[in-house]
Amino acid sequence: MEVGRVTVVRRLIVVRHAKSSWPAEVDDHDRPLAKRGRRDAPAAGRWLRGCGHVPDLVLCSTAVRARRTWELAAAALDAPPPVVHDTNLYHAGARELLETLRRTAPGTKTVLLVGHNPAVQELVLSVARTSADDALARAREKFPTCAIAVLEWQGSWAFLGPGVARLTAFEVARGQRS
Repeated sequence: MEVGRVTVVRRLIVVRHAKSSWPAEVDDHDRPLAKRGRRDAPAAGRWLRGCGHVPDLVLCSTAVRARRTWELAAAALDAPPPVVHDTNLYHAGARELLETLRRTAPGTKTVLLVGHNPAVQELVLSVARTSADDALARAREKFPTCAIAVLEWQGSWAFLGPGVARLTAFEVARGQRS
């Protein structure tokens, strides 16, 4: 897509929620972050800020662990963007995530998606055709909690599909132990 003579570059940042705990008395949707998750999520926000990857919009699963991951990461940003908590993202597969992203408003340049595996890993592997260094191989091998994948392509959100993006970064945010 061209605006005037400038090609618009879109960016999708995919974040797998931080490490959660498994209390027996809590429904899966309501699982909280584990101590490690509460330490790693702010590190994700610091990494995003440090790399200049601040989104225009956040799409976040309604699961407690995903919402809390974003809340802790967003606290590290100077001006957190608007967030849409979408119940459909909780059980969505990669295809449903892609369809949600394709409906993004045309003026939005960067979207950050906070979700769950295996869907987030499958989404990244589906839309990435190439990567910086060995990022694609690392994302294929393992997509751990608090992993961050950054994908870029030229064109509209409706154009996002299999093999159209370049994986420009793959980072696993890890906070410092206290």
